[in-house]
Amino acid sequence: MAKKEGSSKSVLDLERYLNQPVKVKFSGGREVKGILKGHDAVANLVLDDVQEYLRDPEDPYKVVDETRSLGLVVARGTSVMLICPVDGTEEIANPFATA
Repeated sequence: MAKKEGSSKSVLDLERYLNQPVKVKFSGGREVKGILKGHDAVANLVLDDVQEYLRDPEDPYKVVDETRSLGLVVARGTSVMLICPVDGTEEIANPFATA
C-alpha cells in the first residue's frame, strides 16, 4: 500500500487554542472547562485547571451551575464530542423549545 503524505495531521486545528480556556463535552454527557495544554492527532487532550459542570440529580441531561475542581486532566480523544473556546461564546435560549 502507498503511504499518504501528512496522514498523521489532524483535521482539527487546536494549535490556536493552546493555553486558552476551552469547553469540552464528552460522549457520556459530562462537560468540563479548562486550559488546553496539549493535544494530538486523535484529539487526546491535556487540560489544566479543569472545572466539571455537575448535572441535576432530578434530570441527568440538565447541567447545573455547580462545579467541582478536577485539576489536571488527560482526556481520551474517543470520548471527546465537542471542543469550543470559552472566549467569544455565550449560551442563548432555544427559540424552538416549547415550554
